[in-house]
Amino acid sequence: MIMCGGSGTRLWPVSRDSMPKQFSPLLGQLSTFQETVKRVADPQLFGRPLIVANVEHAFIIQRQLRDIDLDADLLLEPFGQDSAPAIIAGSLLIAEEDPETLVLVLAADHLVRDVAGFHRSVRDGMAAARAGSIVTHGVVPTYPATGYGYIERGEAIDGAAARVKAFIEKPDAEAATRFVLAGYLWNSGNFLFKATTLIEEYGRFDPASLDAARAAVAGRGGAPTAPVLEAGAFGRTTKRSIDYAVMDRTALAANVKAAYDWSDIGTWDALWDVGDKDADGNVQSGNTKLVASSDNFVSSSGQLTTLIGVSKLIVVATQDAILITAKDKSADVKELVGVLKAEKRLEATQHPVIHRPWGWFQTLDVGPRFKVRRVVVYPQGQQSMMLHHHRAEHWIIVKGTAEIIIGDKPQIVAENESVYIPLGHPHRLRNPGLIDLEIVEVQTGSYLDEHDIVRLEEGDRPLPH
Repeated sequence: MIMCGGSGTRLWPVSRDSMPKQFSPLLGQLSTFQETVKRVADPQLFGRPLIVANVEHAFIIQRQLRDIDLDADLLLEPFGQDSAPAIIAGSLLIAEEDPETLVLVLAADHLVRDVAGFHRSVRDGMAAARAGSIVTHGVVPTYPATGYGYIERGEAIDGAAARVKAFIEKPDAEAATRFVLAGYLWNSGNFLFKATTLIEEYGRFDPASLDAARAAVAGRGGAPTAPVLEAGAFGRTTKRSIDYAVMDRTALAANVKAAYDWSDIGTWDALWDVGDKDADGNVQSGNTKLVASSDNFVSSSGQLTTLIGVSKLIVVATQDAILITAKDKSADVKELVGVLKAEKRLEATQHPVIHRPWGWFQTLDVGPRFKVRRVVVYPQGQQSMMLHHHRAEHWIIVKGTAEIIIGDKPQIVAENESVYIPLGHPHRLRNPGLIDLEIVEVQTGSYLDEHDIVRLEEGDRPLPH
């Protein structure tokens, strides 16, 4: 079970509500979500993954699964209720098929490079999980971190596991140093258990929420491989993390020492920690140039970004926002995002590139009574039939082939050709080809906001799975 909740605000401006960090390629070509799915792709050890995520991210997940040629089932939340209701709902769904099966819960936004070591740790915890324990992976600390919770180990039990004597919340620097010297482990947030074990423990501590979760699963709608939890029942669960709901209260908590490297890459300085550094200790990605600078993290997704004579900075440049902070203050980015959201700044939650089930679009220029956008439609992708009351549109095909319906007249439009959609005319765009369709869209009119869309027939669809 791979958990895809959270917006990763400490990694703004790359991570935003519309495209959280788990779906962004922070290190390398793949997202951490894709790397997590690949990590559990061995059919000798793992079954088909269940992805638990917000309904708004379903098409992103399906697209990223296709890109790595792997399959999974989805369970979609109508809104976030923190990790406990999500994990319990997933466990209830799995238990419908086999209540005694072992469930491994992983976060989609963690970094693990030693896949073989990860597999060893999973196997190390299986005997204890089968015997009725809820097994966590404890990571041997490499430094006295104040951003992680800690685990104090107790007596040995089944296999390589030991009882958890205590879970300790994120400590201050002095306490973290004591914990490391005493042999405490970082709490990775990975869990292994029998489906029935966790369900029963949750029911002991919060029976009303368990009843609500059961009703949400029983009343699910949508596609069989991507059902959506019934919103009314799901909203009656208590919004709480699995740590507070179960792990801090259960007597069944156990632990194995992780035989692999691990980071939750929750902040920009954590990315610097795990990144490939040059001779001056800088981690760079994208269009950057540094002179006489050291121990910096610098990333640019577009414009040339340069540093001269500075140290220990985080500099992240995207198409519409730039973040500059001292490396030891990168955890405070979350507070900045809160301020931006309070001011209703669009940059706080949305990227310039807006993803849709059929593809994506990006605004290139805006002026009085006009807007220019780049629109990409994936092969076999299709938009809804729609019309606009306040704008006309001119589409220029720059790559691929478009199937366009205006009114009731379908037409095929090829590269270097264009069409005009008058104000008020129903229209639909589809890519019938095998490569991405790219168009330049010029909108003209008195009101150019996305609210001026009247959907006559729902039809947004991505590439068939």
